[in-house]
Amino acid sequence: MTLHINEAEVRQLLTMPMAIDAVEEISRKQAAGQVIVHPRKRFELPSGGGFFHYMAAMDTEAGFIAMKQYTYVKGVLRFLVPLYEISTGALLALIEADFMGQQRTGAASGVATKFLARQDAHIAAIIGTGGQAETQLEAISLVRKLDEVRVYGRDPQRREAFCKQLSGQLGILVRAAGSGSDAVRGADIVGTATTSSKPVLEGRDVAEGAHINAIGANHAHKRELDDVAILRASLIFVDSLAQSRQEAGDLIIPFAGHPEKWDAVHELDQLVAGQAFGRTSQKQITLFKSNGIASWDLAVAEKVYALAQERGLGRELPFFQL
Repeated sequence: MTLHINEAEVRQLLTMPMAIDAVEEISRKQAAGQVIVHPRKRFELPSGGGFFHYMAAMDTEAGFIAMKQYTYVKGVLRFLVPLYEISTGALLALIEADFMGQQRTGAASGVATKFLARQDAHIAAIIGTGGQAETQLEAISLVRKLDEVRVYGRDPQRREAFCKQLSGQLGILVRAAGSGSDAVRGADIVGTATTSSKPVLEGRDVAEGAHINAIGANHAHKRELDDVAILRASLIFVDSLAQSRQEAGDLIIPFAGHPEKWDAVHELDQLVAGQAFGRTSQKQITLFKSNGIASWDLAVAEKVYALAQERGLGRELPFFQL
C-alpha cells in the first residue's frame, strides 16, 4: 500500500535539525557515488505562462528513489514527492512537499554555512521575507551562534511582521533594515531569498570575510547578486554543476564569455566530504549558490516516511492492487 502524507503531517514530523542532518548525510553519500541526481527539467505551460517541474534522485545505499514534481500556475505552487523502494519498485509514499521543500532548502544553506562561514560569525542579514527566508534563518541559527539578524523586504508591514515572528521563534534580535544595503553592511552571513529577476545584493556592501547563501533566481535570466558580489567571492560552491550551468543566472550571466570561470566552482557534497577545500582565511568571501536538487528532497522524504510509519500518520492508498 502507498502512504499519503499531507502537509500538516509533514509539519508534525520534520524538524530543521533533522533536515540539516539528512542533507549533510546524503551529501556525503553523493560524494561517494552512492547517490545519483537528475537535474531539474521544466515545461512551460501553454496557457498563462505557468510551469511544470520535475527532478529525481536515487539513494543506492538506503534503497530509495524519489521524484519531486511541482506546478506553478497563476501564482500558486503545488509540490509532490513520490517515494519508491528500489528492491521492489513499490510506490511507498506520496508526500505533499511545500513545507518539506522549504526545510530542505534552508537545511542546505545551514550545511553550507556550517562548512564555509567563519566560526565567530554572529551577525546575519537576509533579503526576503517569505517562507524560504524564514527557514534560511532558522537553519543558520542552528550552526552559528547569532546575536543579531537584519532583515530587508520591500513591504514594510510584512518586514516588521517577519521580524517579530522570527525574534520570538529564534530567541534572538531580529530587526528590520531600511534597505538591502543597510541589512548587509557588516554582516558575517548574508542570505538572499527572493523572486527578483535583478540583483538585490550589491557586492560593494558585502563585508570582508562574509559568507553568502543565494537561494533565489533559478532561471538562467534571473539573478540576485551583482557582478561585484561574484567577483569578490574567493570560493563558490553550488549544489549541482550540471543544474547550475542550466539555471543559475547568478553565475551564468557574469560568466558569459568566460567559460573557464566554471572551473573554479565546486559542489557542496565535495566540500562536506572533504574532497574540496573550504575557507582558508578569515578574510575570504564565500558563496553558496543554491538552486535545489532532488537528493535533498529524497533525504528528507526518507526521514518523513520512516517517522510517519513509526507514529501511525498518513493514509494508505490502494495503488496497484489486483
